[in-house]
Amino acid sequence: MGSKTGAATAERGHKTRADLRLPAMGTIAEVVPPPDLERLIHERMRLGIVSALAVNPSLTFNELKALLKTTDGNLCIHARKLEEAAYITCAKSPGKSIGGGPAKTRYRLTAAGRRALERYLDHMEALIRATREH
Repeated sequence: MGSKTGAATAERGHKTRADLRLPAMGTIAEVVPPPDLERLIHERMRLGIVSALAVNPSLTFNELKALLKTTDGNLCIHARKLEEAAYITCAKSPGKSIGGGPAKTRYRLTAAGRRALERYLDHMEALIRATREH
C-alpha cells in the first residue's frame, strides 16, 4: 500500500495499516499451548474417539462411526493410531457361525488413554484461562 493510497484510505475514515495496533498481551509463552500438548489426541477425529470412549464403557465400530459422522476408512485409520499408542483397545467378537452375522469390533479407552486425555484437557483449560485473562 503506497502513501497515496494510504492517505486516501485515511481521508475516507478507514484505518490504515499504521493505525492498527495489537492489544498488549503477556508473553507468547503465556498463550501458546505447551510443547508437550498431546498431539495424537489433538486431531479432531481422535479427540472425538477418546472423548466418546471416556463417557461410555465401550462402543462398537458402527456406534463410533455414527456418532462421529465419519467413514469406515477414516475411523479405521484414527482408531489404529490410538490403538498403536495403547490409548484404546479393540476387541473383535466372532460372527455368528449360523446365520453369518458379521463380527463386531468393540473399542474401549485404556487407563493410559484416560490419562492422556486428562493431560490434554488440563493443557487446553490452561490455554483457555491464559487467553481469557488477557
